Amino acid sequence: MRRKKNKEFNNITIERVGSKGKSIGVADDGKTIIIEGGAPGDVVSILTTKQRKSYYQGKITEFHKYSDIRTTPKCEHFGVCGGCKWQHIKYEEQLKFKQSEVENNLIRIGNLDLPKITPIKAAKNDYFYRNKMEYSFSDTRWLSVEEIESNKVIEEKNALGFHIPGMWNKVVDINKCWLQEDFTNNIRNSIREFSIKNNIPFFNHSTQSGELRTLMIRTTSTGEIMILIQFYIDNKSNRELLLNFIRETFPDTNSLLYVINNKANDTIYDQKVECHYGNSFITEQMEGLKFKINAKSFYQTNSDQAYELYKIVREVSELSSSDIVYDLYTGTGTIALFIAKNAKKIVGIEAVPDAIIAAKENAINNKIKNVDFFVGDMKSVFNNDFIKANGNPDVIITDPPRDGMHKKVIDQIKNIAPKKIIYVSCNSATQARDLELLKDDYDVIRSQAVDMFPQTHHVENVVLLKKK
Repeated sequence: MRRKKNKEFNNITIERVGSKGKSIGVADDGKTIIIEGGAPGDVVSILTTKQRKSYYQGKITEFHKYSDIRTTPKCEHFGVCGGCKWQHIKYEEQLKFKQSEVENNLIRIGNLDLPKITPIKAAKNDYFYRNKMEYSFSDTRWLSVEEIESNKVIEEKNALGFHIPGMWNKVVDINKCWLQEDFTNNIRNSIREFSIKNNIPFFNHSTQSGELRTLMIRTTSTGEIMILIQFYIDNKSNRELLLNFIRETFPDTNSLLYVINNKANDTIYDQKVECHYGNSFITEQMEGLKFKINAKSFYQTNSDQAYELYKIVREVSELSSSDIVYDLYTGTGTIALFIAKNAKKIVGIEAVPDAIIAAKENAINNKIKNVDFFVGDMKSVFNNDFIKANGNPDVIITDPPRDGMHKKVIDQIKNIAPKKIIYVSCNSATQARDLELLKDDYDVIRSQAVDMFPQTHHVENVVLLKKK
């Protein structure tokens, strides 16, 4: 079968932002063109990379006019590492796109009658806002076009950075990342330079060989630091050499950890985490509450905006001292513990055992006694016997994964018929799908987006539903 020849289109105006933050234009033949790196208002030439019956995918080959909503990206790695894909768009415009996406999904997918949408909660910091970053070591770093075309011998091929999108075995070497507090750039770069100087082998993703595999850095709003190095094999002399260097160079580190992981993937959730120095955890604080965070803990990666999100949940729930609240997909129980003082009882359910262990520990540490946490698959645990044992909820808070809620869970919520539902979502499309199944029984009273991830298309949304 003959492959279709790529087409070229000139003077195409980027009209809008589409799904997953991609830019949308219309080709001369009327088909939609989906591209990366454009901004509404740009006039460009495009070379198609993929052709389908109703649309093209393409890349920009030339700019004829730049959009007024553009700004200069701050990061030298923009467009290569695959993160922060909206750095070229002014932050106030990013907020408009996010708000519009949420509203369109709720109307188009959910077929919902919406009240006046509450304006999106902008981030206090649109850079340096993440409290957790993960980097990969590689002994065959991504080479730029300029390096390849220079015909020079590339002597240093080690990298510590991010995987190129769609290329599991290629890592771009990061000099400065604008996502986590700036001092962590020094930590990462120092670890890379020391490892190269001391000939500690970086990982090769194709051959599954080498020693240094990944680096994780976690921070808290109170200034605590966790550093975790993942090694592919345990060369004790090299391991101790590097970890002792980190301890001596960054003495303010509260938790210095390592993992020995020689399996095919680099996830640490089924691995034993060893503590080289300090504690096995760091502690985050929010309104006097303390949350212990270990290497495997889930905690919202934007601490400042997590606080804003939780305040919105507490505000719209309007809890009373007689209310029983169910917190579905509770994670480590942060929302449950945050609102506990406003309710009679909070019941949290989560599928991840380690998360529930952490939730129970956080409840004990904060001396909160009106919370109960249960572990299990939501669609199985959340049944009539469970309701009978724990009480019929007046309010349900649900914060499911990106895929949304299972239909059995939605049916059970309808069967229980709580007075209010607060649906928190990181995917307004699946949120809208679920809300459509509830709309015959509930009215949408409020919808408010929260920008947890500036410079990206991702957005959280909180919807308040009241029983009709």
